Amino acid sequence: MLTEKTIATIKEITPVVAENAETVTRCFYEKMFEGNPEVKAFFNQAHQHSGGQQRALAGAICAYFSNIDNLAALGPAVELIAQKHCSLGVESEHYPIVGKHLLAAIKEVMGDGATDEIIESVAEAYGVLADVCINREKEIYDEMSSAPGGWKGRRKFVVERIVNECDVIKSFYLRPEDSDGLPNFKPGQYITLFIEHPATPTSPRNYSLSDVPGNDYFRISVKKEIGESAESPDGLISSYLHDSVSQGDILELGPPCGEFTLGAGISGNTPVVLLGGGIGVTPLLSIAKSLAESNPERAVQFVQAARNGKVHAFANELHDLAAGNDHFSVSTFYDQPAEGDVVGQNHDVAGTVSASYLRQSTDIENAIYFFCGPKPFMQSIYRSLKQLGVDESRIRFEFFGPRQEIVNSENE
Repeated sequence: MLTEKTIATIKEITPVVAENAETVTRCFYEKMFEGNPEVKAFFNQAHQHSGGQQRALAGAICAYFSNIDNLAALGPAVELIAQKHCSLGVESEHYPIVGKHLLAAIKEVMGDGATDEIIESVAEAYGVLADVCINREKEIYDEMSSAPGGWKGRRKFVVERIVNECDVIKSFYLRPEDSDGLPNFKPGQYITLFIEHPATPTSPRNYSLSDVPGNDYFRISVKKEIGESAESPDGLISSYLHDSVSQGDILELGPPCGEFTLGAGISGNTPVVLLGGGIGVTPLLSIAKSLAESNPERAVQFVQAARNGKVHAFANELHDLAAGNDHFSVSTFYDQPAEGDVVGQNHDVAGTVSASYLRQSTDIENAIYFFCGPKPFMQSIYRSLKQLGVDESRIRFEFFGPRQEIVNSENE
């Protein structure tokens, strides 16, 4: 437990840290990658280049400091971090590396303001948080390795088949090479793909599992990320998967991880609304198919947003679910319909998912809302739900980056 003195010190410096948080995290990553280059393999350099990881860490630090006297409030954030760490293979010995460079970055940014007392307090606070994360990660690792069909670390999978879902998305069906079975993952979770890229060393990638648990394969569905300029090139691994991976190839995967799942506390009759934008549909598809199997009496609405018919994936799978279940409905939005896209044929609405649509077409008073997609889509959905009075306990989303980038959109 933290001492009262440390809590008081952290509270005192929180405004200064918040004001300089991104400067601290940029300095931190520079120092860590220079001093301990072996940990660079855990980090997606595209997200480093975009500043996403720096903002995510800054948001996490601010959240921790702001709740220093109420650590229970950090439970969801700790779970997210622990799941991500376990997906990448982070171990307890990595925490001292992070702590060393974080303290050094704070000293450099705060200068003379970083007194010995402040550094000692930050070190103590970091140590407590590190212990919480390490303990939770040990539990997750134990769960992974002890589950039937489960494992820890990397496991080889054979690409059984590849399916074109639309112009930019391919699904990869993967079976374990050892034929020892697969764990029953939680719908909404992801796996980690370890690729030894032939030209550019890179970090592992997380891909949502887009089918139901209980099969003898895993399915991931990957969008080929097309760069808009020389400064924003095509996605390295998504391009490799689309252009270079073939049926019969071997890929190495980490076990299923992630906390964006139905979870506890959802009764069997609670309506569920799933809102997916673009490739963000993949974890929601797994949740939708699982709900349709396990509780066909539950009201489930799946709202899918795509640019147009050329990039609209999984239409047949979703409409098959709706065709066989009166309690399951699908609505499709195209915000940039292409030639040949006709309302009432391949989509329902030309436009975006609005607050008025959510108010008129979903159970605002009772439903639990899950959403995933590009940041502007997620900001719009979150803002709409809050404007409509949906309580935070009924809002669940998955996003890479600081939660504040979605939450703060309510006030924009």
